[in-house]
Amino acid sequence: MFEHDFSALFPEIFLINATIILLLYGVFISTSKQYDYLPLVRNAGWLGLLSVLITIVLVAAGAPLANPFYNNLMKDNLTYYCQIFLLLSTASTIVMCLDSFKQESLNAFESIVLILFPTRSMLFLISAYDSIAMYLAIEPQSLCFYAIAASKRDSEFSTEAGLKYSISGAFSSGILLFGRSMIYGFTGITNFEELAKILTGYEITLFGAESSGIFMGILFIAVGFLFKITAVPFHMWAPDVYEGSPTPVTAFFSIAPKISILANMLRVSIYSFYDLAWQELFFFCSIASLISGALAAMAQKRVKRLLAYSSIGHVGYLLIGFSCGTIEGIQSLLIGILIYVSMTINAFAIVLALRKTRFEYIADLGALARTNPILAITLSITMFSYAGIPPLAGFRSKFYLFFAALGCGAYLLALIGVVTSVISCFHYIRLVKIMYLDTPKTWILYKPMEPEKSLLLAISFLFISLFFPYPSPLFSVTHKMALSLCYIR
Repeated sequence: MFEHDFSALFPEIFLINATIILLLYGVFISTSKQYDYLPLVRNAGWLGLLSVLITIVLVAAGAPLANPFYNNLMKDNLTYYCQIFLLLSTASTIVMCLDSFKQESLNAFESIVLILFPTRSMLFLISAYDSIAMYLAIEPQSLCFYAIAASKRDSEFSTEAGLKYSISGAFSSGILLFGRSMIYGFTGITNFEELAKILTGYEITLFGAESSGIFMGILFIAVGFLFKITAVPFHMWAPDVYEGSPTPVTAFFSIAPKISILANMLRVSIYSFYDLAWQELFFFCSIASLISGALAAMAQKRVKRLLAYSSIGHVGYLLIGFSCGTIEGIQSLLIGILIYVSMTINAFAIVLALRKTRFEYIADLGALARTNPILAITLSITMFSYAGIPPLAGFRSKFYLFFAALGCGAYLLALIGVVTSVISCFHYIRLVKIMYLDTPKTWILYKPMEPEKSLLLAISFLFISLFFPYPSPLFSVTHKMALSLCYIR
């Protein structure tokens, strides 16, 4: 029995061991009298990237259907594809960061180790099928995030970001654990499948004699999750943390955790105990995130704060899929998160390429079309995709989400989504206007981009451009992922 369990978890076990070996390699090189220097972060980055790529091959070669360790983990199509997408996004982050860590004065191998360790936790979180397994996967991930946010030791902003993230993260983890404890106290069960069997057809209300505790437990769990994905009104920490953290770290925060948290939220909220309480809360948070993200981004002058509020706004779009509670809503959410990740990879690859010089404010993009026209057109198309302008991938993403909302009768949600999408065009197209029409006070000559970053940018740019005319492959994959949640075992 345990042979099959460990074979199902072989990719996660390999990544753990590879990360530990990389950590020991860094410690040995930096403390040895023979070498007596810190290993270059670029060397550690290439080794970390190799570990992630091997893990992708192991996940792809594994069987997608298994229930290892007494049904505490689930290996279905949702787990299978989400883990592959997560590892691809982590590999993309490492490629973006190979030279950027040196620019941010983070030339230490621990930076790569602190990316690989939470990746391992996120792999477990995607497959978690039990409350205890879920919490044990979230906490190691969060602890690494707190450390890497404050990893730029000579910056008071990075220290502030790490402190804010740790306080808000501890608060959200406590709320999440309290909600789980209440569910266990009233049902005596932690497994998601057993909870689904017990609560099927069970009316859960706040003032019910037997269901009030379950209702409050569901509410606390939802709040804990919404803190993690920076949904309004639980988003207060995100702009400051994104701004204060080193830019490679901000890129990692924006990309990888969204996949794992949303995958586990789907498994908990849709499969385990979907209830009207979830739907109403997601409905409210979706509207609040859409409005807050669109309006707050208009006033931003710094690039990373603009991308932080853009992330909050896109969380609002993704919560539309949760609010529907239908298979179309789930599928549109999965399509939305994958397109959002690809657009964010594109945006941060360009931001990291431009930060070789003093690029911090939006105004620094002035006349980029004249100094680097290829980068300017790439960033412009990425912003158009963020805004949802056809024929780009961002339009398809919003199209599926709005039609899922119309299909379940959430007409107000779809209307607000369309209106805020139009409003958000202002701050995205403003960047294009600055690049092509403004003249900067001081001209900046941008250095060439590294070959590996150029390749990553080309791949993500092709996906954004070609998804609209040929969406069938991703549509088929997300349909399999959505069906795995609706299949009653």
